[in-house]
Amino acid sequence: MNDLETIDLVVIGGGINGAGIARDAAGRGLSVILCEKDDLAQGTSSRSGKLVHGGLRYLEYYEFRLVREALIEREVLLNAAPHIIWPMRFVLPHSPQDRPAWLVRLGLFLYDHLGGRKKLPGTRTLDLARDPEGAPIKDAYRRGFEYSDCWVDDARLVVLNAVGAREKGAEVLTRTACTSARRDGKAWHVEFTDLETGSKRQVRARVLVNAGGPWVKDIAGRVTGSNSPRNVRLVKGSHIIVPKFWEGTQAYLVQNHDKRVIFINPYEGDMALIGTTDIPYEGRPEDVAAGEDEIAYLLAVVNRYFKEQLRRTDVIHAFSGVRPLFDDGQGNPSAVTRDYTFDLDETDGVPLLNVFGGKITTFRKLAEHAVEKIASYFPQMSGPWTAHAPLPGGEMAQADFVAFAQDLRQTYPWMPRRLLRHYARLYGARTERLVGTASGMDGLGRHFGGDLYEAEARYLMAQEWARTADDILVRRTKHGLHLSPAEKAAFAEWMDETDRAAA
Repeated sequence: MNDLETIDLVVIGGGINGAGIARDAAGRGLSVILCEKDDLAQGTSSRSGKLVHGGLRYLEYYEFRLVREALIEREVLLNAAPHIIWPMRFVLPHSPQDRPAWLVRLGLFLYDHLGGRKKLPGTRTLDLARDPEGAPIKDAYRRGFEYSDCWVDDARLVVLNAVGAREKGAEVLTRTACTSARRDGKAWHVEFTDLETGSKRQVRARVLVNAGGPWVKDIAGRVTGSNSPRNVRLVKGSHIIVPKFWEGTQAYLVQNHDKRVIFINPYEGDMALIGTTDIPYEGRPEDVAAGEDEIAYLLAVVNRYFKEQLRRTDVIHAFSGVRPLFDDGQGNPSAVTRDYTFDLDETDGVPLLNVFGGKITTFRKLAEHAVEKIASYFPQMSGPWTAHAPLPGGEMAQADFVAFAQDLRQTYPWMPRRLLRHYARLYGARTERLVGTASGMDGLGRHFGGDLYEAEARYLMAQEWARTADDILVRRTKHGLHLSPAEKAAFAEWMDETDRAAA
């Protein structure tokens, strides 16, 4: 048994926290294995509201530390990945029946100043009857505010962290479950099972990190035998996608009578992403789905504010995710903290770090804090490094996406502008790796519909662990929203044939 390969760190969970921890630790010189039982970001981390934001409404619950950290991280991430993260302006129509204007103004003042904002423009007051941003809003709402936050492609954020971890030396195992982990002497004896082939592999690990998200308690109890005193609250959040129903690039944030706020964001060019709900959830995380009651709720909130009235038939797609929030004893799901906490179990000097809570925006800081928690076990480990390091594809001069996109148009004058923008937004400075030696559209291979060509699919299979059609159509890209059912079926058939040929 002592002949087993010894690894410094095994991270269980391929969501944003697990991928971030693996990247941070590998970059400090540790040997790392990241294992995920499904695809990367298949759970919560691909089902968010797709925002890098401070969390304006968290100020109402006095979460000043969390909001400040998130606002600082907002600009750190904007610099690190300007291809998948970009600024967005949010219009907040004021509803006197819900929050008084002075409270909204105070919140926005704090939001502008808590995090040392440098790149994003500040808040301004709007006359919704005069300013163009008010055009789609009902006449009953005459006053509004506009503030800044950022958009993010959440699933790509996870995948790019995993790519970054691999480039720092980590091993990333997808569709591989950690089926056993037990303390054995001065290390963990860990068994992995490839869920596609059934093959098993065993290693010794000096430290184990449980970043299982909604499954964190299950992993702690079933795999490690640990009984952490901390708990998670599972909260279901659902979103709907409808055709975009206003002009302009701005998003909207509206207040409801129950004090919840709902985001209405531009999405995929001609669509809108609307969400989210906050409902306690007690089922299996993998079974979560948006309920008709949630869909009706979101439509009703939007219809309260906008002139154009949405109907159930306008909903193109609905999705739901389970947010694993740290259980702080609050009864109202909206009031449960979005902060993160750690439980370090050092039984017999063999550490297990359980990760509870967290949000997309603060994943990098969470990862940094997680690695610092286990630093005493690795005295030769180097210090923090991710604050000024670009994510894969973000290696563009001065994080200037506009200038980068213009350079790409000169490099590929034969490529349609929409396709080139798609590549630039998803792959950034690594677009050239995807395009390869192609000098015309024929060089991109088979066209599956929309902006999906064979070259992109093969790149994702070779470089980003894509194995199934959904890995590409739903998570690594959003092509699935733009293809017909027949086109999606044809692509899935091609993926299956290509995967079998590779095997």
